[in-house]
Amino acid sequence: MKIDSGFSPVDIAVSGMRAQGKNMEVISSNVANVRTTDDGKGNPYRRIEAVLRADEKNGGVEIDKIVKDMSVFESILDPGHPDADERGYVLMPNVKLPTEMMNLTIAARVYQANAAVLKRYQKMVETTLELLR
Repeated sequence: MKIDSGFSPVDIAVSGMRAQGKNMEVISSNVANVRTTDDGKGNPYRRIEAVLRADEKNGGVEIDKIVKDMSVFESILDPGHPDADERGYVLMPNVKLPTEMMNLTIAARVYQANAAVLKRYQKMVETTLELLR
């Protein structure tokens, strides 16, 4: 009897690593723009998030889309800032650095876990080959 799930552990782990790599790029963009008060259109930088979804064809995950976080901007009093309004308030990006650092840690750990799966799979294949010799 042949058991075939159709999903290779290598494909699943690699898809997880690709998705988390892209997720880390998105998080890095948020961190880099934590103080950007003008995105070129007169608005503060708006935080973005990677939305993951299951890859039905190959197993694993993939990036479905990158979405903007539509939460409100915080305003701070800084009359000397070039982007301050007539009352001296500046709209700041909706990026919270502690949240981004926590998300980055999670993405890095998931990436590491997928790399560990690949390493264990490689060891298993090597052991199997050694036993067959």
